[in-house]
Amino acid sequence: MLSLSSPESSSVQGRVFLGQVAFEEQVSSAPFSEMDSSSSSALKESFTASGHYILSFSKGHSSIDNELRLLDKFQKADSRNFHAWNYRRYVAESMKRSEQDELKYTEDMIYTNFSNYSAWHNRSILLSALFEKKAGGFLLKEKVLPEEYEFIHQAIFTDPDDQSGWFYHLWLLDQTVTTDSPLLASSWPGHGSDVLLVGDRCYNGSAFSPFSALHSDSGSFPIVLYFNQPVGGVNSSTVTVECGFNKNEDLFWKPLSASNSQTARVWVAHLKVPSSDLHSTVEVSVGHSKGIISTRGFVYSHPSMFSFKVHVQPMERDSSQVSVAENISLREENFKVYGTQSEESIIDSFDQLIIKNGHETTASNWRFEALAKEIECFRELLSKIGKLTLARLLKAYDAMSYPFANKLVHSEEVLELYSDLMKLDPTHYQFYKDEHSIVLLQKVTSSKESLLQHCFQYKDSASSAICDPICLRLNNLSLSRMGAFEKLLWVQMLDLSHNELQSIEGLEAMQLLSCLSLRNNKLRSLTALEPLRKLKSLRILDISYNQIGNQSIDTTRYVCSSPLSHSVGSELNRDETVTSDVALINNWEAFFIFKDFNLNQLDIVGNTIADEKFKSVLVKIMPKLKQLDGKLLD
Repeated sequence: MLSLSSPESSSVQGRVFLGQVAFEEQVSSAPFSEMDSSSSSALKESFTASGHYILSFSKGHSSIDNELRLLDKFQKADSRNFHAWNYRRYVAESMKRSEQDELKYTEDMIYTNFSNYSAWHNRSILLSALFEKKAGGFLLKEKVLPEEYEFIHQAIFTDPDDQSGWFYHLWLLDQTVTTDSPLLASSWPGHGSDVLLVGDRCYNGSAFSPFSALHSDSGSFPIVLYFNQPVGGVNSSTVTVECGFNKNEDLFWKPLSASNSQTARVWVAHLKVPSSDLHSTVEVSVGHSKGIISTRGFVYSHPSMFSFKVHVQPMERDSSQVSVAENISLREENFKVYGTQSEESIIDSFDQLIIKNGHETTASNWRFEALAKEIECFRELLSKIGKLTLARLLKAYDAMSYPFANKLVHSEEVLELYSDLMKLDPTHYQFYKDEHSIVLLQKVTSSKESLLQHCFQYKDSASSAICDPICLRLNNLSLSRMGAFEKLLWVQMLDLSHNELQSIEGLEAMQLLSCLSLRNNKLRSLTALEPLRKLKSLRILDISYNQIGNQSIDTTRYVCSSPLSHSVGSELNRDETVTSDVALINNWEAFFIFKDFNLNQLDIVGNTIADEKFKSVLVKIMPKLKQLDGKLLD
């Protein structure tokens, strides 16, 4: 006999207790008005007895028929009770009942009541298992999913206000657009590009543009891999870098993960280069050795290769000149439009970033067809959820077609849909606003023509730099959220001022950033800046006129979608200087965020937190800081 005090029995007791409480709550709230008191009492007694059935069934002392009869009573009384559905999965697995039979059961339950969310949920679990096993009749999604779309339409159009069908439709959409095997979406440097590295200042050689010249004071530069989904296993065995000046086994690949885990969409390694003149070709092979695996358990099965040329141009600094990287004033008068006559120069930094996985073209035909049918179907449904679903479908269609079409066909329509939703459903305004921002950025970065409209040359009359750096200005766009990072890996100077950003999650992918303006946004805490800790090239930062310090409690740590916010301070070493300095102890978040920065210039004026005492703390934390709020430091 199984002891109820054993570890094995504790989980069983928990299931029995939770199920009984759920039943009592449902009976007391009288959702089953058709049941008389004697019926509900009998059902309650049978549910209580189910604890003994679970215990005895696990030891082989109860028949499967008894369990199924018990479940039949539960599900007839409440077909949506998730406890009963959870136990049904346990029984079905124990009796080795096939997923196909269970799938037919969910279909029967759904036809009885389209609003049965538990049945729809169980159907998604069963189909996922059948797809993974590649069971007979479920080998190809393109055969199954179109039928599922037709099935769900019956529920959605019968009762458009019921959420059960919409959730299942969202799951179907994910199954349609998500490729099983992870793919390399973009990289920096891009395939076929030329990269010029200079030790102190930008060099405007005839064969190079400001887009491909990279200032490096560390003797290295990053190689960035951007996958279409989070992956693990990126190392010197699965990614091979061949060049004449660095050994592949010496490269350390690091995930740029928000949660500091070993899986991420973005991976980076730094390639060391000699200080002398160098002209060399670098070849990067990804996935030719197995080991890269997605978080969903799928192996990277489409090896990729890209190559680029590296030119090292050592230059001695003229003491009479001021490096651009040390003194930048982001005033409007310091920018001029980057001429359209130089369109060809942006190709190396834009078009060559995107990895066009041609093998997916044929395989995706059924996906395009399925989405096209859904788009036409939902153009007729003008409810809030109908508009939202249509926007999602149009976004998915453009996302799949973009690598091959080089344009977004439906972006204007999607933006209009989200604008309508912000007015129709103000309760969820912020969600629609975030989605609107992401689509807007995708539109801006969808072609070199649209991107060039936001590219400006920086020119400061006080600077005597050899060439004028390029700044991507995404200011005054009312952005509340960032996106399209896979197309922005080349950016070194970024202006995001005068937007509505509360989070900069994902910005860590832009490893070349040396100058960043977040002036006049809605950042509410220092911890919102945590992605910047991964930007080792950042030298100039403007976070002035935000809302840092307005709230005594850092709500970002609890409401921010990124797991980053829950890790703040976890890396803090108690032996560090902070423990011996009262000022730093009282500003531990500032210490944690800024301690690894190599900033030359910082602007923080206009935030509640930015009093003189706090500024003195920043100076202690960042001894290399030369300019604070426009004033030179001693």
